[in-house]
Amino acid sequence: MRYSSFRGRFRQTMKKIEAIIQPFKLESVIDALADIGVDGMTVTDVMGHGRQRGHTAVYRGQEYRADLLRKTRIEVVHDSDVGPIVGRAGDGKIFVYGISEAIRILNLQRNEAAIN
Repeated sequence: MRYSSFRGRFRQTMKKIEAIIQPFKLESVIDALADIGVDGMTVTDVMGHGRQRGHTAVYRGQEYRADLLRKTRIEVVHDSDVGPIVGRAGDGKIFVYGISEAIRILNLQRNEAAIN
């Protein structure tokens, strides 16, 4: 088959947005997502570090290095422009993935019907 026959099948309009943020930013991010029409999301407490490489802390008089810091991961699926979701510098990291298909297990709805 030639490429032109595949072109329509792989057009991706749905996006999975994964954001790693500071835990104290969670409420403001949830409010901002609701403002642009994002209803469902998955929120997970995670550990990690970026360039800052953690910090030193003291526990029972002993200093130690805490290389992994508490973070919050938010995952949403959105079917339009992801531009309004992007935050400000220093808020964290955002990853955007194209989704070729989504299926709701309960009734086998597909794609946009499955995420709404």
